[in-house]
Amino acid sequence: MFQVSMQVRDYECDLQGVVNNAVYQNYLEHARHAFLHEQGIDFAALATEGVHLMLIRAELDYKAPLKPNDRFEVTVRMVAEGRTKAVFEQQIVRDDGKLMVDARTIGVNTRNGRPARLPESLTAAFDEAKS
Repeated sequence: MFQVSMQVRDYECDLQGVVNNAVYQNYLEHARHAFLHEQGIDFAALATEGVHLMLIRAELDYKAPLKPNDRFEVTVRMVAEGRTKAVFEQQIVRDDGKLMVDARTIGVNTRNGRPARLPESLTAAFDEAKS
């Protein structure tokens, strides 16, 4: 399973002194992009071909809040759902092992604005993630 280490920055917290709920989406997106980059997937090259993986659903279960300077890992596991969708199962786990967020995001592949079969580079990433 792929993982990225991160640390909460003060400006990501709200008046209650915890990470604002919207910021968790940024953490998850950063980890997804890092995972895909490690798999050799170049978003800019795909975009020039009219290929885009568009997020269509995000389910986040908040278990406990992160606070300033907390260190944590964001994990990514990618699975296929049909021929056009990629599902990212993700977790945010504080360094002490406490689960903070359990998430599932779904992206659909499009080519020139229409749903399309996932490109080989993405399906190869599924195969890589299984091994």
